[in-house]
Amino acid sequence: MATAMILLGEIGRPHGVRGLVRVRSFAAVPRDLAAYGPLFSEDGQRRFALTMLADDLARIEGVTDRDEAQRLTGTKLFVPREALPAPEEEEFYLADLEGLEAVTEAGEALGRVRAVEDHGGGPFLVLDSTPERLIPFTRAAVPVVDVTGGRVVVAPPEEVEAKPE
Repeated sequence: MATAMILLGEIGRPHGVRGLVRVRSFAAVPRDLAAYGPLFSEDGQRRFALTMLADDLARIEGVTDRDEAQRLTGTKLFVPREALPAPEEEEFYLADLEGLEAVTEAGEALGRVRAVEDHGGGPFLVLDSTPERLIPFTRAAVPVVDVTGGRVVVAPPEEVEAKPE
């Protein structure tokens, strides 16, 4: 079985002419991004050793000029799941929700969690139902998360339909 890889950051635009890059860190403390050890490309083929210089600025080992840094723009940075600390009680990683069965409070199956996405307005669960359902990831809409039991209980909000104009 392949090791699960967890997205922890993304390389942004170059900064200066000596190969520094802006980074977007998804770590709880942005500057701790490099503390998880080497980071990898999504396919696991490329390894990146970062030195954080600020919350959003890093030096990548082996990258010495702006052109090299520019070619890395948009590269997503992953770590193996086991490199992350174990979550505290009643805590979990959003990646651990993927694949869980989604059921209503009455036990009706709604589908599986295909993804957890966040486009700036807060995270939401994407269910693989037909049609696809998006559930805001709030305590009101998802009152129970049972990772070990393999399910989330969902209290779906009222459907909102936006008619095209």
